[in-house]
Amino acid sequence: MKNITIRQLKAFESVARNLSFSRAAEDLHLTQPAVSMQVKQMEDQAGLPLFSHIGRRILLTEAGKLLLRHSMVILADLKAAEQSIANLRSGEAQRLRVGLITSGSYFFPRLISAFMHDRNQIDLDMTVRSRDQLIGLLRSDQIDLAVMVHAPDDPTIVAETFAPNAFVLVAAPTHPLADEADIPYARIALECLLVRESGTDTRSAANDTFCSRESTPRFMEIGCSEAIKQSVMAGMGISLLAAHTVQSEVRAGLLKVLDVQGFPLKRHWCVVHCADRHLPPAALDFRQFLLTEGGARLEHFTGIDSVQTGMMDFPVPEHAARETQAFAALSARHEVALRTRALLRSDGLPDQQHVQHQNHSGGDDSDADQLAARHKAAHH
Repeated sequence: MKNITIRQLKAFESVARNLSFSRAAEDLHLTQPAVSMQVKQMEDQAGLPLFSHIGRRILLTEAGKLLLRHSMVILADLKAAEQSIANLRSGEAQRLRVGLITSGSYFFPRLISAFMHDRNQIDLDMTVRSRDQLIGLLRSDQIDLAVMVHAPDDPTIVAETFAPNAFVLVAAPTHPLADEADIPYARIALECLLVRESGTDTRSAANDTFCSRESTPRFMEIGCSEAIKQSVMAGMGISLLAAHTVQSEVRAGLLKVLDVQGFPLKRHWCVVHCADRHLPPAALDFRQFLLTEGGARLEHFTGIDSVQTGMMDFPVPEHAARETQAFAALSARHEVALRTRALLRSDGLPDQQHVQHQNHSGGDDSDADQLAARHKAAHH
């Protein structure tokens, strides 16, 4: 198939996508006979039919399916090349479309700032979503790269690790386990574990860690990592969270990393893209930056550089004092409201009722205590 033209590839791809010669002709602003001729010329070169006809319907043959996969890659490469040349000609900026999981927002702005420092010709389009949502955005070509921890085991997805990541179990400093050492897993299985919703990296870590065991903690789902931390501070349970996301609270004495056998869990940050899609120049540049510099820069930004005998070592960066004061104030202000809201959610009340109760409670501790008693009775 040495003499296939771009015009023929576009005609074939449009017919395959629409499964209609007439709709393909409309898309390409050609006559239907012209489209049919382009496809016939490709079939002659392939030596095999690319479409089968069943009544008035057409379907791709095996040869057609194979050729379609390659055609889409070729046409995508051509489009990217045309855009790159146009950008160079006009002096316009390249576009970097990248997505990251929620826990990445703690460090990613500084990482992207370091990347863009000497790259004035790049426009950033950054999206923060759950792991499953990011995979959907990659597949639908709405982003070029995604940064996550638990990449799916899928041959159509390419995941490359660039930095270590660790998950730790945390509790309030007043929790009975806070000062114990070498805690066995059986003791953790008796606790209430506050978790994110399905499809998030932190929930995947919790599922991988606990759901395959004979005994598991009781899960309480809360759809926000910050609310989970505040709920743990309020004594509602323990949680498995990425180490860098609890750094400030641990320093401030608001959370305690539990010394549990087999923890912390060691994972890795990954940069992810679709295997069948060639990356545009800005995405290629950023991917290379992450693979060569991401690990060292991430260690510098977070200040976390070691995992020691099941306990995290938290060196103190320069901004620690400011963050400590901010989180202490936040905890004092919102402890009762978050405690009440999470208890209501665990009882199955919808979000609107959360708001109504909070508005009528006025932040009264007695209301929260009554709800806590009701919640405890409902589970015994």
